[in-house]
Amino acid sequence: MDTSVADPLVGQLLDGRYRIESRIARGGMATVYLARDSRLDRVVAVKVMHAGLASDDDFVDRFIGEAKAAAALSHPNVVAVYDQGTDGERGYLVMEYVAGRTLREALTARGRFGPRAALEIMQPVLAALGAAHRAGLVHRDVKPENVLITEDGQVKVTDFGLARAESASRMTKTGLIIGTVGYLAPEQVTSGSADVRSDVYAAGVLLFELLTGRLPHEADTPLAVAYKHVNETVPAPSELVPGLPHRVDELVTEATSHEPARRPQDANRFLAEVAEVHGGLPPGIDARVEEASRTATAVLEAPAPPDATRVDGEPAEDGRTALLPPVPQEPPAHVLRFPEDVRGHTAVLDPREDPAGPPPRSRGDRVIGALTGRYVLVAIGAIAAVILGWAVWYQTSGQYEHVPSDIVGMELADARGALADAGVTVRVAEPVYHDRVHKGRVAESDPPGGARVGQGETVTLTPSKGLTPRDVPDVAGKTLDEAKKILAEDGFRVGETSSRGSQTVAKDRVIGTAPAAGKELSPDEPVSVVLSSGMSMPGLVGANGDTAANELRSMGLNVTVQKKRVEGKDPGSVLGQDPAEGTSVSRGDDVTLIVNERDCFIDAGPIQWGCDDDGGTEKLPVPDVTNRSVEEATKVLKDSGFEVNVTGWGGDTVRFQTPGANGKADRGSTVTIVRGP
Repeated sequence: MDTSVADPLVGQLLDGRYRIESRIARGGMATVYLARDSRLDRVVAVKVMHAGLASDDDFVDRFIGEAKAAAALSHPNVVAVYDQGTDGERGYLVMEYVAGRTLREALTARGRFGPRAALEIMQPVLAALGAAHRAGLVHRDVKPENVLITEDGQVKVTDFGLARAESASRMTKTGLIIGTVGYLAPEQVTSGSADVRSDVYAAGVLLFELLTGRLPHEADTPLAVAYKHVNETVPAPSELVPGLPHRVDELVTEATSHEPARRPQDANRFLAEVAEVHGGLPPGIDARVEEASRTATAVLEAPAPPDATRVDGEPAEDGRTALLPPVPQEPPAHVLRFPEDVRGHTAVLDPREDPAGPPPRSRGDRVIGALTGRYVLVAIGAIAAVILGWAVWYQTSGQYEHVPSDIVGMELADARGALADAGVTVRVAEPVYHDRVHKGRVAESDPPGGARVGQGETVTLTPSKGLTPRDVPDVAGKTLDEAKKILAEDGFRVGETSSRGSQTVAKDRVIGTAPAAGKELSPDEPVSVVLSSGMSMPGLVGANGDTAANELRSMGLNVTVQKKRVEGKDPGSVLGQDPAEGTSVSRGDDVTLIVNERDCFIDAGPIQWGCDDDGGTEKLPVPDVTNRSVEEATKVLKDSGFEVNVTGWGGDTVRFQTPGANGKADRGSTVTIVRGP
């Protein structure tokens, strides 16, 4: 039935912008509609919260806050959030519309996935969760219904942050546990708390479900399921699907550990492990697992062979099928017989008589042999019991502990605490860089994870001082967003940003980084970025025209001087400027100065240079041309009224000049520039 027909919102224009076309789905907190953005003319999905929640101010505030946080996520495997607002009493969220189906629908249609296919689905899911975890967001409701698969096979995760808004509101008012109970981590059940490791637990349950086609804990009521999450461990998937690789089992059992500290500490860590296991799977593994599963099922369902269920091929007298083969007329060798005088005490091994063999023993000999054999068996059993008991004691006695198998990658404090609680002495070695373990976590353990150690023995933990250093990429001249993207591709993150003026770099572009490009840095350490605040046009009205022109040329601006005669103003002074003072300018921009004409001046190229009252030569300011190219410096000096002499030892950069910068020299005199590499 088309439920959208009776929906009052269908056909309406929400908030004057979003035309509701049909209803897609209805959930516990909102209804999702297919809509068209009339302003941008694109198809979107609009989630409208239910009226009951819309009247809850606390929920609405959290809904808005979490929506803003989710909108900040920019990742190809995250359903994008475009807009959020209210229309009357309706709170709504506008999201990317994903044409396709949910992972739940795909799983229902297929039954279960092979290990390779399951891990290929998990990787984009974990990448999306990892992006949220880096941004400080916890999903809280990881399940197949919140994973969308596009028509071209791309995987996208939706509903980031929304479960937290609903959870916070209901927990405050009713004490309910919010979330799909089949995927709840134990700490969510016992305390209502959740962090990124709770998402990892849910992802482990999701992987179990993809591999087996069912949830690990099932019961008649949600409360019973929650109880199982707290009191029972998630079984290895291979217990249900024979043939699954041991490494795949380990992924599930590690992610669903009852202790959050023993799980991968966020989705990015789990993603790295999943990718490593996926890369090590042999070719054709999915087909082999499916075949192994079919074979196991066939063995369990196959009937017993005919000769084991019938006597001479005929039913037993009472109508039932006999379970034993027919009894021969003469007892075969080594059958168990019971002599009359010891019947009920023990069984005597009575070899069938052989005419060519030794004479049979007497009945008394047989009884003595039977009793002797009995004592021998009892003795052997006692020895075996002692050995077995010693082995059990050896493995389980409080004298020994095992180094946690997942100790590499644990927070150093957590690892030290776990070992100290077991009575093991911990020694911390000097930190080292590591290719995969982040700063502050355990990079190495001696003995390694899983090894058995006695109480009082020492385990040496080597912490990581960060991921192995690599070269900082060059982001000079890029916008901040471009720089962040380039740095992120190499594993770096942006730390502090600052700005300063620059005559060579346009406003809001990167001047440089700290450390500088090409220098080595651990990706665990932030990269500081310096942005250009650009150049501001100075105020030059009233200044000497020649000095003003040379100052602007030193900034890399193209200067045009226009003469104008104004009585009452100082001859040679600046009457006006374009652009005005304070205007942002960049190198290469054209600027104009209007200079009061003198009674006496001499033409000199594009500039009309003034002269003293007695006709003598005027002293002109020398512009600063150091660190410029020889060609650019030569042009600036000539435009300023000087001749140029170039000397030096090679290279194309001016390293020194004489007369020095900001000094004065006669118009037409020579300025020497020294070039260098």
